[in-house]
Amino acid sequence: MTKRARDIMTSDPACCSPTTTLDEVAKLMAYNDCGEIPVVDPADHIVGVVTDRDIVCRVVAEGKNPIAYTAESCMSGPVVTVQADAPLDEVVAAMEEHQIRRVPVVDEKNSCVGIISQADVSRAGAPRDVAELVREVSRDNVTTSPGDVSPADGHDARRSRRRSRS
Repeated sequence: MTKRARDIMTSDPACCSPTTTLDEVAKLMAYNDCGEIPVVDPADHIVGVVTDRDIVCRVVAEGKNPIAYTAESCMSGPVVTVQADAPLDEVVAAMEEHQIRRVPVVDEKNSCVGIISQADVSRAGAPRDVAELVREVSRDNVTTSPGDVSPADGHDARRSRRRSRS
């Protein structure tokens, strides 16, 4: 039997609204031991995601106070999602193609019902598939210009290139 997104996802993930302050988003991350919070509208549709890296690179590193900024101000989007009934190989393919470490899971109404991380895939996938996922998500994006911030996880392409040459 093929594993599906619903079989490996963390159900009912912590979510926030676009107006949630970033200090509250960070508290949600700490309380739920996670690195990404989906941002949802009143209909529970995902409008963005905030990662721990988004907060650090887009706010804290710029000398801004997270209390003064909302999820909407630093969220990444548009968001790549997978359907709850998607086979595991489609989940992995989406994560690899978009170089994302976590992917929100939606139902038939496009409401957020879960989230899948690389760790979830590592527990459910074949070792070779997991190794390929880690390699693809971690590769340098050659189409990114120096100084650009990747929408997938907010990382600075210059930093990745510098680190990879060491």
